[in-house]
Amino acid sequence: MNETFKSFILRQTDAECIKIQEQIQELWSGYGTILRVALKNASVPTVVIKHIRTTKHNHHPRGWNTDIGHERKLKSYQVEANWYKNYSQSCTARLPHCFGIERCGDEVMIILEDLDEAGYALRKKSVEWEDIAGCLQWLAQFHASYLGKIPDGLWQNGTYWHLDTRPDELVSLKDVKLKEAAPLIDYKLNNCRYKSLVHGDAKLANFCFSPIGQVAGVDFQYVGGGCGMKDVAYFIGSCLDEQECEKLESKILDTYFYFLQGALPNRNETLEKEWRSMYRLAWADFHRFLKGWNPGHWKINSYSERVTDSVIKSL
Repeated sequence: MNETFKSFILRQTDAECIKIQEQIQELWSGYGTILRVALKNASVPTVVIKHIRTTKHNHHPRGWNTDIGHERKLKSYQVEANWYKNYSQSCTARLPHCFGIERCGDEVMIILEDLDEAGYALRKKSVEWEDIAGCLQWLAQFHASYLGKIPDGLWQNGTYWHLDTRPDELVSLKDVKLKEAAPLIDYKLNNCRYKSLVHGDAKLANFCFSPIGQVAGVDFQYVGGGCGMKDVAYFIGSCLDEQECEKLESKILDTYFYFLQGALPNRNETLEKEWRSMYRLAWADFHRFLKGWNPGHWKINSYSERVTDSVIKSL
C-alpha cells in the first residue's frame, strides 16, 4: 500500500497509526485485494480496505480475457465508488459504512466498516430457511429504498450478466432457442413499469450474518436499475439445489413480497403482480448468461431448463 493511501486512512479514521492485519481475499481476475487493517486509537479497531488496481489483467479464471471484460470491470469499480458516495446513505438495509474513497494513479481504495467487528462475522455456504428469509428481507428493504430511483452514475441496467455487457457469452451460447429469445427476455425485464435499483450480484457469498440471524450485504459493483426479481432469482439459485428451488418457489415469492410490502410506504399490489410475473423471466435471463459463460456450471440444472423453456414458449 502506497503512502498516499496510508495517509488517507489515517485522516479518514482519525487513527494514530495503521497496520495491515490480513488479506481477506483477492478480487476477481487479479484486480486487487480486500484487506483488514488495524487502527490505533481510532473510533473503531479495524476497517476493511478494498484496494483496486485498474490496469488490465490476463488471468481470468474462465479464460474470458477480453477488452470488453476489462472495460466492464473498470466500470464496475467506478459504479461501486459512486454507489457508496451518492446512494448508500439512503439504504434501509444493513451494509458497511464507507469512510472514504481515494484514487492514486491506476489504483482506487475504498475504506469500509469492518462488518465482522460490527457483529456480522458469519459467512454461510449452506442455509436454513431462516437464513433465506433474512436475505429476502434484506433484498426487499434494498429494493424498497430505491423504488423509482434513476441510476445516475450506476449501471443503467443492473447485474453483472446483463445482455448488453455480455456479447461474447451470447455468441458462445449453443442453445439456439435461448439465444434467439435472449433479446426479448432482456427487453421485457428492462421495460417493466416498476423499477428500483438492484444489487446485481446478490449471491449467498455477498451476505454476512450475525449470530442472531441479522443480515448485511456487501459488494456493490453491479448496482443499477431494474426489476427486483433479478436479485431474488439469482440469490435463490446461489444457495438452493434444483429440487428446493422448485419446491419452495411459491414460498420464496410470498416471503419476499411480504417483506417488500412491509418496507414500502403504502401497499402496492400492482407492483407485486408485475414483479411476480417476472421471477421466471429473471431466472431465464441468468440461465442464458450461464450457459454461454460456462456450460458445465453446477447451477445449470433441469429446473432452470424447464423454467427457461416455459418462458420461451410464453414470449
